[in-house]
Amino acid sequence: MGAQWKAKGKELAANAKGRAFGKLAKDIMLAARNGADPASNARLRLVVEQARKISMPKDTLDRAIKKGAGLTGEAVNFEHVIYEGFAPHQVPLMVECLTDNVNRTAPEMRVLFRKGQLGTSGSVSWDFDHVGMIEAEAAVAGADAEVAAIEAGAQDFESADESGVCVFLTDPTDLDLVSRALPAHGFTVLSAKLGYKPKNPVDPANLSPEHLEEVEAFLAAIDANDDVQNVYVGLAG
Repeated sequence: MGAQWKAKGKELAANAKGRAFGKLAKDIMLAARNGADPASNARLRLVVEQARKISMPKDTLDRAIKKGAGLTGEAVNFEHVIYEGFAPHQVPLMVECLTDNVNRTAPEMRVLFRKGQLGTSGSVSWDFDHVGMIEAEAAVAGADAEVAAIEAGAQDFESADESGVCVFLTDPTDLDLVSRALPAHGFTVLSAKLGYKPKNPVDPANLSPEHLEEVEAFLAAIDANDDVQNVYVGLAG
């Protein structure tokens, strides 16, 4: 599952794109607070590139930028909140939310965590590293992820999965710099964001199939919440 859990299965795919658009729109609005021009706003440039990769409609993208930059007269008051705790069977996770109403989100999280355990601030985060995460795929034959990571200034990398996507890990302050450097070393950047990587992930082999299903169902319910942006899970693989 890696550092960031992603919904799996055909039954989840139907709504996945719509949720992705909604979550990215929030990221875009938040980034656009620092300016509507991606050329001079590194954070906005990264999320705009990500939106284009998943074919977000141009009018949706433009509307999110204008709204976030205050060009429509609408107020954008999202608050960034992290919830820490455990999925069933003591699998640690961090849930990153962007919400316009914490008084709504907090009780919803408490309900969702009933099948797990909601922790206090710092109860789980100590077991995660805050890093830049860049998903990229080889753009040229023979592109070497290890060489690219070294040359582009990444701290580490995770080898390509079955879909051919590598994850390059950076210091948080180097996220934009490494994202810009990777194409020169044969990799196309698919997404780039700050996130959390588990230090001591649980091996799924230590969970029974039934227990793993319970964890998956719990994560799917968390991810389906409208205020949840990202779910980072301490589960290897």
